[in-house]
Amino acid sequence: MQPRDFSLYGAVDLGARQAAAQRRQQTAQSPSAPGAAGSNGGVVIDVTEETFNTDVVERSRTTPVIIDLWAEWCGPCKQLSPVLEKLATEAAGQWILAKVDVDANPQLSAALQVQSIPMVVAVLGGQLVDGFLGAMPEAQVRQWVGQVLAVAEKMSMPPSAGPAGPAGQDMPAGEDAQAGGPDAANGRAAAPGDRAEAMNRPPAGAPPVPPAYAEARAAMERGDLDGAAKAFETELAANPGDPVAKTGLAQVNLIRRISSYDQAQARRDAAEHPGDVAAQIKVADIDLASGRVEEAFDRLLGVVRRTSGEEREQARKHLVSLFEILPPRDPNLNKARSALSALLF
Repeated sequence: MQPRDFSLYGAVDLGARQAAAQRRQQTAQSPSAPGAAGSNGGVVIDVTEETFNTDVVERSRTTPVIIDLWAEWCGPCKQLSPVLEKLATEAAGQWILAKVDVDANPQLSAALQVQSIPMVVAVLGGQLVDGFLGAMPEAQVRQWVGQVLAVAEKMSMPPSAGPAGPAGQDMPAGEDAQAGGPDAANGRAAAPGDRAEAMNRPPAGAPPVPPAYAEARAAMERGDLDGAAKAFETELAANPGDPVAKTGLAQVNLIRRISSYDQAQARRDAAEHPGDVAAQIKVADIDLASGRVEEAFDRLLGVVRRTSGEEREQARKHLVSLFEILPPRDPNLNKARSALSALLF
């Protein structure tokens, strides 16, 4: 169970991705907004794309946050969610349970690379910690939560004694240093931004992060997806094989596309006009962003199977572009590539 830095796992840096929505948060956030403390003493919260940065990424700087990705239609989700809620209530603020409806938050689902649900991951100090898929027995879930808390302790994030404070609240400087913060060793009291800065540094011994990554992150923090895409394109021009830049550009492009879609209309168009390649491509984008990876690939494979000439090439090229979004060893990716090869050759 190793933390992964958001900025190095695809273009959609989870903190920066949601920071792009900060201009909406100023008016959307209020004490009664989703994510505000409610029942369960504020240890179980509903999170949206608009509140993710504040309620998950920033809050994780001081308190471990576990994300439950679910949907109303998902049967196993209805088995797992009560278990997570029970454990969060028992923990009394040692960690926060953030619930995300994947259907209502497709762009966030894409950023988290949701492929099936229920999916559970943790966020510690602004970093993602690998979780699990599917409904597990309570004993196994409890064991996994214990592992998350152990990782948090190693990251100098001792469990809180009670319910978390306001989202985004940093530890006092002296407290950070005593806990083994970034400057505890040299005796200097940690400045307010030291913890966040330290969490964004590459691990010791890791190769330096290309400047393009920082540029892309900064662009997304401004809500400038075009700027983020340009930064990754620049990196790819210099290093065509850079896998992070490839994935980053593919994810940014996916978010740019689905942000412009009327999703309900796109699904109606695809259902009414099965021969309309552009309509099928839109729904494939929406499905992939919602975590329905197999459905997205099968839709475009079906178009390749039914068409020829320019239409077939259009569907093929778009399918290959979607392949860039998934990890190289993803089973859905391998299956779709094999199916595409069989259709073409």
